[in-house]
Amino acid sequence: MGALSGRTALVTGGGRGIGRAISERLGRDGARVGVHYASDEAAAKETVAAIEAAGGEAFTLRAGLGEPGDAEALWAAFDARADGLDILINNAGINKTLDGALRPFGEMTRGDVEHLFAVNSTAPFFVIQQGLSRLRDGGRIVNVSSGAGRLAMPEAIAYGATKGALDNFTLNLAAALGPRGITANAVAPGIIDTDVNAGWLRGNPVAEADAAAQAVLGRVGRPDDVADVVAFLASHDARWVTGRVIDATGGVRL
Repeated sequence: MGALSGRTALVTGGGRGIGRAISERLGRDGARVGVHYASDEAAAKETVAAIEAAGGEAFTLRAGLGEPGDAEALWAAFDARADGLDILINNAGINKTLDGALRPFGEMTRGDVEHLFAVNSTAPFFVIQQGLSRLRDGGRIVNVSSGAGRLAMPEAIAYGATKGALDNFTLNLAAALGPRGITANAVAPGIIDTDVNAGWLRGNPVAEADAAAQAVLGRVGRPDDVADVVAFLASHDARWVTGRVIDATGGVRL
């Protein structure tokens, strides 16, 4: 019996990168995992197949995020496959790039900024708001934030602002949901070797060395480094931890 046996989890953006690592880890711990995706159905199905191959149970559900009706669509898809929820992981997020690099502050448009906030901040707000009727007492909410939410990073100024908003939202959620025994925490990764960062990181020894040097632990992060922290927060072991932003950067800029 795994630590999460008998529990149902939903991971937004659960088919790729950090989301996939989280989905697979929760599946190994015994949870039935809803793997959400917005566009990459193949990746979500691969994640479900990997969970099932390891003896777990999972299903896919699709909903676009950052657009009107997104939370309603997500929960309608979830309700078609599950009855009630124990663990909600808001992992889906985006950034704005130009030719593989982060878009400079001076070139960010109003549309860019509004889209970032719509996906990274507003969508989790309404996903949680509308999910509370499904989330059982004693449940877990974990929001995937970023080290950019607390560090001065002008190259990611709008992205960092969206994650700072998510961190504050998490703090207030913990206070609001404490009477139901629901914990709310955030995990803040640093630079992680995923497909999102592949364009500038992989195959570029200089970029990789620079990214590794930013962490006192001396390497680039891996998706499982974050997934293991999320799994702890989703478990009974973290029952007395709430309203926290857990740094999972490997000690960036200490």
